[in-house]
Amino acid sequence: MPALLPTDYHATITWLGKTPDRADTLTSQSCASVTLGFDGIMGEARSGVTRPSCPRVTSQHPLGTEIRNARQISMLSAEELAEIAHDLELEALDPQWLGASVVVEGLPDFSHLPPSSRLQAEDGATLVVDMQNRPCNLVSREVEKARPGHGIGFKPAAIGKRGVTCAVERPGVLRVGDRLRLHIPDQRSWQP
Repeated sequence: MPALLPTDYHATITWLGKTPDRADTLTSQSCASVTLGFDGIMGEARSGVTRPSCPRVTSQHPLGTEIRNARQISMLSAEELAEIAHDLELEALDPQWLGASVVVEGLPDFSHLPPSSRLQAEDGATLVVDMQNRPCNLVSREVEKARPGHGIGFKPAAIGKRGVTCAVERPGVLRVGDRLRLHIPDQRSWQP
C-alpha cells in the first residue's frame, strides 16, 4: 500500500533561480530551467549530498558537523511572497533577494506543507519537503540593500511564510511553467 497519497493540488512554477556562490552573496540569479541531480540543482551553491550543520539544527549537531543535505532547494510560494511584500509596504518582493531556488503558485498554506511531502513534475522529477524554512537576518540584509528601510521588517513579516526546504528525490529538469503535483504522507498528525 502506498505511503504517499497523490492529491488534487498542483503548483505551477513561476520562477527558478540559482545561487552560484554563497560566499559572495545569498542572492540567486533567475533561470528559465534548472537541472536536478541527486545532490540538488546543478551549478547551485546549496548543492551537495552533505552540508555543514547550521544554527537550525544545533540542538542535534554541533555547528559545522557534516550532515545529510535536506536543504538543497529553497522553495517559496508566490502568494506568500505577495503577503510578505504587502506587510513590508513593498509592491513586490524579488525572489532573488531571498536566495530562492523555486517559486510556485497555486498551493494554499504552502509554508505548512507536511514534512516528507513530495512535489512531482509531470516528467517524474521529484522534490521531498524537509521542513518549513525560517526567516533569517541574511535575507533581511539583502532586502535592506535592495529597498532601504524595509529589511528590518522582513523577519516578523515572513514568519510562517518563508516557504520550505527540499531535497531531490528523483532527478530531472524543472522549467518555468511546469506543474508539480502534491503528494502527502498517509498518516495522522503526531498526538503525544
